[in-house]
Amino acid sequence: MADVPRIRFRGSRLARALLRLFGWRVYFDGVPGPHGVFIVYPHTSNWDFLVGILAKWAIGFPVRWWGKDTLFVHPLTRYTLGPLMRWWGGVPVNRAASQGLIASTAQQMKASPFFWLALAPEGTRSLKPFWKSGFYHLAMAAGVPLGLAALDFSRKEVRVTQFIGLTGDADQDLLRIRAYYASSVGCKPELAGPIAFRPADATGAQPER
Repeated sequence: MADVPRIRFRGSRLARALLRLFGWRVYFDGVPGPHGVFIVYPHTSNWDFLVGILAKWAIGFPVRWWGKDTLFVHPLTRYTLGPLMRWWGGVPVNRAASQGLIASTAQQMKASPFFWLALAPEGTRSLKPFWKSGFYHLAMAAGVPLGLAALDFSRKEVRVTQFIGLTGDADQDLLRIRAYYASSVGCKPELAGPIAFRPADATGAQPER
């Protein structure tokens, strides 16, 4: 994307200190506007969430993320884990009734003064042959930039340094995304899924969330 003024945030010194204690560094210089979608890759272990949350606090970035609605409203978690996850930026999503989720989230994003959503396109820590395409369709529907966040366990780095404007040509856009993530190594490299959509998703079929 062309150079534009970045929005920066005041992060937590404690979170930065904890990351340094474990040898981690975060590279981030703000976001190019008040709305956008982030993808986080590779997602291969439970450690990703801990590193990601500490990085989020370290840079002070109020990014949101989708989570299973049952984790927010289940009788055992609605007054404990649910409020905590909302405070962390969690947005409950009913995956069994997800029709219209992309359109409704795009509208919510446009109506909010500030709304960045982070998604893991692999959708799971297990090895999958394709990425879920929901992030792509959401960024296109909302007309917002796509941020690329890398969790690189080989260097102990969280890199949030690249923002791209999607063209609608999924094949070409995925080439740029692959180039950015080429050197990123997950906690369990053998579980990192290939950066590719199902053929139907690349041609405008109903997106996978």
